[in-house]
Amino acid sequence: MASVPSLASSVNQRVADALASALPDAGASDPLLRRSDRADFQANGILALAKKAKANPRELATTVVEGIPTGDLIKEIEVSGPGFLNITITDRAIVETLAARAADARLGVPLSPTAGTTVIDYAQPNVAKEMHVGHLRSAVIGAAMVEILEFTGESVVRRHHIGDWGTQFGMLIQYLIEHPHELDHDAAAGGAEVSGEEAMSNLNRLYKASRALFDSDEEFKTRARARVVDLQAGEPETLALWQRFVDESKIYFYSVFNKLDMDIQDPDVVGESGYNDMLVETCRLLEESGVAVRSNGALCVFFEDVKGPDGNPTPLIVQKSDGGFGYAATDLSAIRDRVGNLKASTLLYVVDARQSLHFKMVFETARRAGWLDEDTKAVQLAFGTVLGKDGKPFKTREGETVRLVDLLDEAVERATAVVREKAEKVGLTEAEIVENGQYVGIGAVKYADLSTSAARDYKFDLDQMVSLNGDTSVYLQYAYARIRSILRKAGDRSPLAHPELELAPAERALGLHLDGFGELIEEAATEYAPHKVAAYLYQLSSLFSTFYEQCPVIKPEPELAVGENRLFLADLTAATLAKGMSLLGIRTPEKL
Repeated sequence: MASVPSLASSVNQRVADALASALPDAGASDPLLRRSDRADFQANGILALAKKAKANPRELATTVVEGIPTGDLIKEIEVSGPGFLNITITDRAIVETLAARAADARLGVPLSPTAGTTVIDYAQPNVAKEMHVGHLRSAVIGAAMVEILEFTGESVVRRHHIGDWGTQFGMLIQYLIEHPHELDHDAAAGGAEVSGEEAMSNLNRLYKASRALFDSDEEFKTRARARVVDLQAGEPETLALWQRFVDESKIYFYSVFNKLDMDIQDPDVVGESGYNDMLVETCRLLEESGVAVRSNGALCVFFEDVKGPDGNPTPLIVQKSDGGFGYAATDLSAIRDRVGNLKASTLLYVVDARQSLHFKMVFETARRAGWLDEDTKAVQLAFGTVLGKDGKPFKTREGETVRLVDLLDEAVERATAVVREKAEKVGLTEAEIVENGQYVGIGAVKYADLSTSAARDYKFDLDQMVSLNGDTSVYLQYAYARIRSILRKAGDRSPLAHPELELAPAERALGLHLDGFGELIEEAATEYAPHKVAAYLYQLSSLFSTFYEQCPVIKPEPELAVGENRLFLADLTAATLAKGMSLLGIRTPEKL
């Protein structure tokens, strides 16, 4: 089915056409339409247009109004103040537009006419290291942007740029050579699948033991450093042992992402090592083109606006003076691969704001080299820090970074307790309590992150996150479950749109907000702003709550057509909530 034009876009077109007729020499003009407290919409564009045309804005507004037909879409238009237009929509137009949305599997949301290919770099844990709270935001925000962009028609390529290369692997591999059973799994498991916890336990133990030996034994340190050379040279035994660390870490990574209800596939995981074969050529291309120059033996890119505390330029170091490659070489090679091989039109990096300067320099270097241009852009979706209740970076009482697994398990535990309190009232089985506890707990963590603008820090407060009150995922999940309960109790009455009916104020408010879903998704996709989806859904739930209080749906039983129309509004609200929450990666239980 074709997309459904929103009421706002239809009204905007009517006003724009009338403006063009009133001032034919002015060309196309933006009516600057927005929602209003005084009417359904307000058009503010006439003031600027009148000033440009040296016309009286109120007289121009009156002329424009005379050229706008009313009765079908627009009920009435009023000139207000110096030349604002207050516009009220007909009830029929609201219901007919919503009926068209309800009949479409996409809820009438259009596909983007400019869809291209976006490579999203997100969820970037490090091999042989535990995932902590600092890994949460990249994973959650990135996964939501994948869903939002794909829903708008964008072709999305996922990339998990894991830290799987570097000098620390020489230490780990050498230790494993000398202690060959350190990564062996418990034989008592009888061939059972290895758990993420067991995999991480093995890696932690091996990392600590190898680090202790590296720091205390000079001969081992020498052997470990020689092993780094073997790794970089691709020596087969060394590479095979390195792969064991990567595979063991993936068992652990995937177990954590599974807890987060995120689907990550092996082909999407392309770590630092995936670009090794490109590093020499990347450096050669940069040096030959003059984009990078040698400085004290290192290959550097300089920028006029990037200076150190001493006032001297701070370069992006692509290759160190000892011949080693830095992060910049890998990131620039990844850009070459993503643009050249994956044919990306957009590169989106969901990365901590503290790395903003690095990516600013990397992107500018790629532009100078011609790997990025006006047809291919790179964007950092920078995110802030997760804070504790005290407003400081989230740590354990011992001052250590909080393990992500512990945080997720506690969220599920708290949420399950909340679900259990209501279980008897809604008739949940023990299996449903456990399942809903997972959905509510993980949803609470994701929503707390996604309801805050990515650039801002946010406080991690589980008590607030699993609350049924306030701006939480539980509130939205409960609103959805309540609507599903209402529809089950409707008996032989079905949701059915009745455009002939006059709408109550709460019905109008809910209907107009439902109609804005498509434009909201377009805005969230264009601005890389999943928090706008969260804000829309919270307002939708609040408007539904007001509607349900003021407009009886089942009891006291309204007249048949009124009841069917209200069930229709409730049903479309549930569908919109479910779709919006799924774009954020959050489940909506049928009973809660």
